[in-house]
Amino acid sequence: MRTRPLKVALLGCGVVGSEVARIMTTHAADLAARIGAPVELAGVAVRRPDRVREGIARELITTDATALVKRGDIDVVVEVIGGIEPARTLITTAFEHGASVVSANKALLAQDGAALHAAAEEHGKDLYYEAAVAGAIPLIRPLRESLAGDKVNRVLGIVNGTTNFILDKMDSTGAGYQEALDEATALGYAEADPTADVEGFDAAAKAAILAGIAFHTRVRLDDVYREGMTEVTAADFASARAMGCTIKLLAICERAADGRSVTARVHPAMIPLTHPLASVRGAYNAVFVESDASGQLMFYGPGAGGSPTASAVLGDLVAVCRNRLSGATGPGESAYAALTVSPMGEVVTRYHISLDVADKPGVLAQVATVFAEHGVSIDTVRQQGRQDGVGEASLVVVTHRASDAALTGTVAALRKLDTVRGVASIMRVEGE
Repeated sequence: MRTRPLKVALLGCGVVGSEVARIMTTHAADLAARIGAPVELAGVAVRRPDRVREGIARELITTDATALVKRGDIDVVVEVIGGIEPARTLITTAFEHGASVVSANKALLAQDGAALHAAAEEHGKDLYYEAAVAGAIPLIRPLRESLAGDKVNRVLGIVNGTTNFILDKMDSTGAGYQEALDEATALGYAEADPTADVEGFDAAAKAAILAGIAFHTRVRLDDVYREGMTEVTAADFASARAMGCTIKLLAICERAADGRSVTARVHPAMIPLTHPLASVRGAYNAVFVESDASGQLMFYGPGAGGSPTASAVLGDLVAVCRNRLSGATGPGESAYAALTVSPMGEVVTRYHISLDVADKPGVLAQVATVFAEHGVSIDTVRQQGRQDGVGEASLVVVTHRASDAALTGTVAALRKLDTVRGVASIMRVEGE
């Protein structure tokens, strides 16, 4: 074993960063044995230097992150500060000054992953980011290494624990959205401002990363269709249960049937209770991968939190340090396929549409005619009179597979019918 330690600079010492530092200290001997050399925490860049940080020597703390990554003796920079800047500049500076990088920064990788990979390649350094997508769940490495010889056709997953907790609570207890969100906040699953989670921004960044790796194509955050889950209601769950389904906020990355294009999207969807993702409860994450040779694979586990995320960071750190010792680098960006990223309008799936209609003869025929005129085939229809409105009924239509553009045109035409009082909800049906 080499006795001279590999030096690590840590950018950020919040929930994840403090766990990374703790594990590096408490498991130092094991890490050294696995790597083939000791690893030494050489500096920790923070914004608030006066805060007490157990287990971290005071002399390691600095507010000058730029000076830390410019040190010529740093072997690996671990970036867990998040956001676009200064993280982007710090990472590229680290490459320029001879360090490889381990990051958990999903937003930056989804927006500028290609540029970061190019900088790493230019300087002959590693860029690893297992922790950016699903916490402790090994997912990035299986996609870009274990399945490198296979053809991935679909990645379907729950990649945000906050939203899964909220939807699971609504499903299991009948709670409304706000009530479930309040509980998630009280338990620490939701941030004070939960917008990034409940509006799908967090999941969309992860979808961009997953799609890029799975399909060997550059997919940026702007390419991902995003729809939040704040409008999901108890009535939607009742409709889902009537169909033998539940509702999840899904990240879906698909290769087109002709193999020439891909799509990436995030939105709430009904999935059958028989699908493995339907049983994912609480704040857990799970990702379902479908490929030619391997068939169907599922990756499941805690997708957030200090310890799970730190576990993924340390796994990357071990891999990067091993590469450092051998003088090699791991896999970089693979974007050779350069497939077209299609817009949401071309996505084909099933739909569940709930309409408020006049309760009188001929309404169903009018509605069916509109669907037919727009080329959308109906699978099932359920009509029920409503107790809260005289002369009104609820009409639920479940379609066969149709494009998003065709469905959008259908709904626009339905709104123009005098007998349609309103569109209560529209939800996609996935996982079949």
